[in-house]
Amino acid sequence: MILVSTDEIEGESIERVLGLVRGNTVRARHVGRDIMAGLRNIVGGEIEEYTRLLSEARQTAVGRMTQEAEAMGANAIVGVRFMTSAIMGGASEILVYGTAVVLAHKSGPAD
Repeated sequence: MILVSTDEIEGESIERVLGLVRGNTVRARHVGRDIMAGLRNIVGGEIEEYTRLLSEARQTAVGRMTQEAEAMGANAIVGVRFMTSAIMGGASEILVYGTAVVLAHKSGPAD
């Protein structure tokens, strides 16, 4: 599955547009992570616990979007975008969406 943020894929032509696909997940903070994050906030620097949490959430959302596209018969998703929103105190949603397409000729290592 090819995923791109552009509306076209260089060297490829879109044979069919299948429609919008999306994936999302809602993640809540963890008390242990909050304690470590609070300590990092005092001394400064990257809050690695939250970086990992959000990275895992993005991977989950992309996986769900990709599964939806595959079920539709797509071999690529164009126009991929990410959004995030606070759902409630301590919980956030990661949403990824794009347009599922069938490429006329799929090339490269993603085959």
